[in-house]
Amino acid sequence: MKKVVSFGEIMLRLATPNYNRFIQSNSLNATFGGGEANIAVSLANYGIPTEFVTRLPENDIANWCISELRKYNVGTQHIVRGGDRVGIYFLETGAVSRASKVVYDRAHSSIAEIKPGMVDWREVFKEAQWFHWTGITPAISQGAADACLEAIKVANEMGVTVSTDLNFRKNLWKYGKTAQEVMPALVEGCDVILGNEEDFEKVFGIKPEGFDVSQTGGHVDAAEFESVCQQAMKKFPRAKKVIITLRGSINANHNTWGGCLYSDKLYQSKRYDITHIVDRVGGGDSFMGGLIYGLLTYPSDDQKALEFATAASCLKHTVYGDFNLVNVKEVETLMLGDSSGRVSR
Repeated sequence: MKKVVSFGEIMLRLATPNYNRFIQSNSLNATFGGGEANIAVSLANYGIPTEFVTRLPENDIANWCISELRKYNVGTQHIVRGGDRVGIYFLETGAVSRASKVVYDRAHSSIAEIKPGMVDWREVFKEAQWFHWTGITPAISQGAADACLEAIKVANEMGVTVSTDLNFRKNLWKYGKTAQEVMPALVEGCDVILGNEEDFEKVFGIKPEGFDVSQTGGHVDAAEFESVCQQAMKKFPRAKKVIITLRGSINANHNTWGGCLYSDKLYQSKRYDITHIVDRVGGGDSFMGGLIYGLLTYPSDDQKALEFATAASCLKHTVYGDFNLVNVKEVETLMLGDSSGRVSR
């Protein structure tokens, strides 16, 4: 089976334990995470060969990071070494009416200083069937945006399917360019586009009429987003599928979760009521990882691919850390309706 390649930044994640606030904590739990790495781990757990491409320094923290990726069977042979530091993000997990908080410390990380030509993309894509990137990467720096565009163009030339998660993060676009200026040229080369209602509106000005996510009370109607998908496909004619994740936030611990996929028509997933969230960070990445698996495994069944993605992401909300450490059987069990959580003996 040919591999799936993802490209982006992986960071050291330092999180307060037990719902503590930053000011309360005298210790932090250390793991690793980042959108594209999270997707690679998901796919590796499902048995799909994966390759994660990034740039990391030559130091012990970077070596620790690489060993973590290898532990989950993620390919690391095309990671470029250089630069001075691994990016960090600090996480304070919210509870009930108090939202979670993220503080980034990723300026001048090794990948922020990447340039086109540092990665041999033709070599990377030799045995690849799919390439995934997110809107976080071009937000890091001009060099990262240029390297991402370089990768997309080579993937297009080599017949590799390209997907993106728009992942708009307003706090990252600080190098003088906006998402609205940079993203269209990259998304033009994509076959599959994923986002949520904010991503499409903030980056491309595409939105459903009369919709306000803050007024949903946790219940989001997928049918309201058919026009968003159609507008996106009109703007980006290469795209064969547009997917929107639908999160209804009742509070920090209780969300509803689902998705819709538009190709020849609008497909809607089962809706999950997640009442006791363990960790929602990486939830969208777990959806994308499940979607790529589903589209590769069930190429003629968009509904089943969407259901796999949604169930996989539902399970991620029960797993601590960025990575979704579940397998195909566990996802399929939930897809078939078994949400009892009974002990498996």
